[in-house]
Amino acid sequence: MQPSSCLPGQQRHCRLSSSSTSSSRQHAAAVARVRQRPLLLLSSGHRQQQQHLICRQQSAAVAQDDPGEGEAMATVEMIEMASSAAPPLQMLNRFNAPRWLFRTVACLILGGQVVSRICKGKIHWRNTRDQLQLVGPKSLGVALLTAGFVGMVFTIQFVREFAKLGLTRSVGGVLALALARELTPVVTAIILAGRVGSAFAAELGTMQVSEQVDSLRVLFTDPVDYLVTPRVLASMIAGPILNVLCFCMGIGASVLLADLVYDVPANVILDSARRALSGYDVITSCIKAWVFGLIISTISCAWGFTTSGGAKGVGESTTSAVVISLVMIFVADFVLSFLFFQGQGDALKQLK
Repeated sequence: MQPSSCLPGQQRHCRLSSSSTSSSRQHAAAVARVRQRPLLLLSSGHRQQQQHLICRQQSAAVAQDDPGEGEAMATVEMIEMASSAAPPLQMLNRFNAPRWLFRTVACLILGGQVVSRICKGKIHWRNTRDQLQLVGPKSLGVALLTAGFVGMVFTIQFVREFAKLGLTRSVGGVLALALARELTPVVTAIILAGRVGSAFAAELGTMQVSEQVDSLRVLFTDPVDYLVTPRVLASMIAGPILNVLCFCMGIGASVLLADLVYDVPANVILDSARRALSGYDVITSCIKAWVFGLIISTISCAWGFTTSGGAKGVGESTTSAVVISLVMIFVADFVLSFLFFQGQGDALKQLK
């Protein structure tokens, strides 16, 4: 029997110290025993369930004898259960949606939010006025210049070919139909995508990477109300107006070129255009311009809001926004033209 080293007055203190030391040793031994078990919990689902059941039974049995060791085994069991659930979570974390899918969903959600706010009347009018000035007057010169040269180019092609067939009096009607139905809305949309859409994407992308959008949220300001809705609304308002002005510019340039170069009187061109063109053509042209403005502004704002990666990300988002906008313009133009003009027209019969 080993003699006690405790003094008579310190026996109670020694017993408490030995019991705490024994409890800590048992706790460490339990942890070591559980750690030494093979990590079969990460293999198959059936074996995982069996091992968890055995661990629970062991923890319950040990807890009856020594609560400290049972608590230790329960803690280690929880850690192993978390580690057994780690692979599915890791697989989920490793899964990243393609960027184009993420941006497409963001564009649809953002468009729905904008339409909802416009219907509810939640419009920031001062920002809308500022954006309308950018989309309208500041883009008018480039749009009119482009529409004028487009009209003159098509006048050259039509007058030459129609003059050989003796159908000079039909040139104005064909030009008016081509400009109103297809050329003017598409050309105007291309100008807006290159000038306005790129500006929207670059501006919002810079605000996103510099955390200015987060600052608006901190100030209890909705970025959709303050930034996106004014831009989309301005594009929807200015698009049809620019379309009508560009159409007038295209017809005017065509008349001028036909009169000066090909000796076709201006009244012949204008009378032919008046007889061929109808109110339906003007309305459908404005509807196309309205849809194109909505597409350009929504895509540009969505691409700007999903920008990441600093200055390089801003450049990539701007380029991508313009390219996607142009593609969607032509897709939407096909769909709208098929819906509006799929039947056989009789507009040129009025020219005979």
